Amino acid sequence: MAVLRSLLFAPGNHPRKVEKCLTLDADAVILDLEDAVANAEKEATRAVVVAALSTPRRALGYVRVNATDTPYCYGDIQAVVRPGVDGIVLPKLERPGDLETVDWLMAQLERDRGLPVGGIDVLPIIETGRGLKAIDEICGARSRMRRLSFGAGDFTLDMGLTWTEGEEELAFARAAIVLACRAAGLEPPLDTVHIDLGRLAVLRSATERARGMGFQGKLCIHPEQVPVVNEVFTPGEEEVALARRYMQAFEEAEAAGSASIQVDGHFIDYPIVEKARRTVALAEAIGARVTP
Repeated sequence: MAVLRSLLFAPGNHPRKVEKCLTLDADAVILDLEDAVANAEKEATRAVVVAALSTPRRALGYVRVNATDTPYCYGDIQAVVRPGVDGIVLPKLERPGDLETVDWLMAQLERDRGLPVGGIDVLPIIETGRGLKAIDEICGARSRMRRLSFGAGDFTLDMGLTWTEGEEELAFARAAIVLACRAAGLEPPLDTVHIDLGRLAVLRSATERARGMGFQGKLCIHPEQVPVVNEVFTPGEEEVALARRYMQAFEEAEAAGSASIQVDGHFIDYPIVEKARRTVALAEAIGARVTP
């Protein structure tokens, strides 16, 4: 299973930041061609990010292209569908047809360049009211998309919301995104970046909130955020040990003909033990990733 707890952005036209982010412990890096790159530098930066992602690294390598309604998106995709690029981040997605068009274009480029068709991921960001309203249709689109993400910065701007520390104003959007992904059979989504740099306790609270709502990971914009996000989205030793106890006890009870038991005063049945299995599977996948 893919491990995507932390995805770290870096401006594609900033060589020092790109080099540094590729050495960190983020599960994925996202080299940016969109907001972090001035219009005058976008075209020249395309080759730079492709070259950076052709180097050896442990993290997955994504490129955030420009939105489909810009004059840069087509050229971005043409340039970055190359060996070494694991995925494309598609910002400000609002229509399922745009996702399907991008998927079609990527498939033609993969075929022409001798790459496995469908092998490069596409990760859309929902960051407008229109995108959120179309979330069910987007999740049901015929495409290679396995998961999507939420972008609260542009979303709060578009909706005229005030982005507060407690983020109560984002709860309805997060819930809608998680529900739509689950109903469509996609992986759990990825949560928005946290822009309050330096306040790691606030970041931890926001990350715990996202995990509790059903997200699998979080976008990051600064290297100091990665360890906090990784820690929150990694099952703790006690959590994993308890999950294993639930699984063992339930397996023994099921063999004896029972499908509901108590372990240390906690009621255990099929949904509880399935959650335990997922916890153990995630812990093992993370362990496999971090083991040299």
